[in-house]
Amino acid sequence: MFNYQDIYHVGVRVKNIEAAMEEMGKGLQLTWCEVQVREQNAWLPGKGQTTIPLKFTYSCEGPQHVELLQGAPGTIWDGSDAPGVHHMGIWVDDVKETTERLMKEGWSLEIAQVSPEEGYGAFSYVRSPTGFLLEPVTRAALPAFERWWAGGSL
Repeated sequence: MFNYQDIYHVGVRVKNIEAAMEEMGKGLQLTWCEVQVREQNAWLPGKGQTTIPLKFTYSCEGPQHVELLQGAPGTIWDGSDAPGVHHMGIWVDDVKETTERLMKEGWSLEIAQVSPEEGYGAFSYVRSPTGFLLEPVTRAALPAFERWWAGGSL
């Protein structure tokens, strides 16, 4: 079962991360971690392993952080078609167990860091039959995120 105190972020897809940081920073009085620009490793059902261009950041303030995502066109993180709240992230001890338990309940796998055979990696995105999108993230990554939120590197 989930400990709902482990929900730690709301993911927001945006068209322009810099503009969103400015707007939301002023409006919500948030400061931001260093923007990460990467080719994100991703495994997609029916497509397999790939990389997806992604820019993202988190609010330094928490414990409920705001994550901004600017993804490549046509990807799960693309905010050009429907910007706004996208998903919730929760720390879990076992991404594989959490993902597979939800799929047995009728949820569908949207994306993972690596293939199911490799245990999904550090994160997955699973969608409920009614449309809610949850990102289980390995608790092992928490120290790196805490360092980043405090002004260090991720």
